[in-house]
Amino acid sequence: MSQAHRSTLRRILVITAVLAVVALLAWLEMRPSGLGEGFASGNGRIEATEIDVATKLAGRVVEINVDEGDFVQPGQVLARMDTEVLQAQLKQAEAQVRQAENAILTARALVAMRESEKATAEAVVHQRQAELTAATKRHQRTAVLVERNAMARQQLDDDVAAKQSAQAALAASRAQVLSAEAGIAAAKSQVIEAESALEAARASVARLQADIADSQLKTDRVARVQYRVAQPGEVLGAGGKLLNLVDLADVYMTFFLPERQAGRVAIGADVHLVVDAAPQYVIPAKVSYVASVAQFTPKTVETESEREKLMFRVKARIDPQLLEKHLEQVKTGLPGMAYLKLDAAAEWPEHLQINVTP
Repeated sequence: MSQAHRSTLRRILVITAVLAVVALLAWLEMRPSGLGEGFASGNGRIEATEIDVATKLAGRVVEINVDEGDFVQPGQVLARMDTEVLQAQLKQAEAQVRQAENAILTARALVAMRESEKATAEAVVHQRQAELTAATKRHQRTAVLVERNAMARQQLDDDVAAKQSAQAALAASRAQVLSAEAGIAAAKSQVIEAESALEAARASVARLQADIADSQLKTDRVARVQYRVAQPGEVLGAGGKLLNLVDLADVYMTFFLPERQAGRVAIGADVHLVVDAAPQYVIPAKVSYVASVAQFTPKTVETESEREKLMFRVKARIDPQLLEKHLEQVKTGLPGMAYLKLDAAAEWPEHLQINVTP
């Protein structure tokens, strides 16, 4: 074969290779991508609800009973704050309760005494009324006898004085009744005051008991300790954080979908998750949230390509029963993919079939 033929053959081979590469690139660019129109997918990360364990009141940290990475159960005591000052205040409040109880007894005894005084005063009124009646009748008889000159006028004057004295005594005894009634009202007011003081003291006891109980920091859920923010011996202000927990019953993946796909996603729709750390497992989840406000939105939306930039946040929550069975394997921050079926008639491909069951 001549040199010219070999050169021509090489040029043909080079051109053929270039055309093949161009055709391959064009096919890769134009071929259908993803799982088809019946599915949607998005990149995301496994996340979980985080809870900060913080002190309600300012104080010193006495002990922390857990370390980072520990699993905790509902009702478990995680840390304890110093309660010496609260205990002293509680004793003071309990003494105030006893003092108020005694004050009530004293006030009620005073009411009884004032009521007895009123009864005595009323009896004296009756006595004085009888004496006045007798003095009045005696005065009337004396007046008749004096008119007949059957008795000296001096006796009439004495009877008049006796009658006036009886009237004054009756008025005085009635005043004593009014005074006794006022004393009863004052004593009853003291009872009410003492009862109010007792309620206030009991409320102080209840508040201090609640503060002492709150000084034992507990968890109300199954969780894992993520961080220890404080150490024993440190003094924290009110609301000071000690621990950060991850709620292992509320684990989810957050991802984003364009508007044309997000609008077709229903709350409760099935989601299949695949994390990069374990791609052989397809994890079941359900849509628990779809944002109502778009993100990554340009200032002006005029073309169809610009509308594709409208992205909506979607949250897919993993079944808590499944999480409970695999607590040791639950880790947050793992990247992965979320797949949703938008067309009810579409069939999940074999590699996305759920292979992890609750």
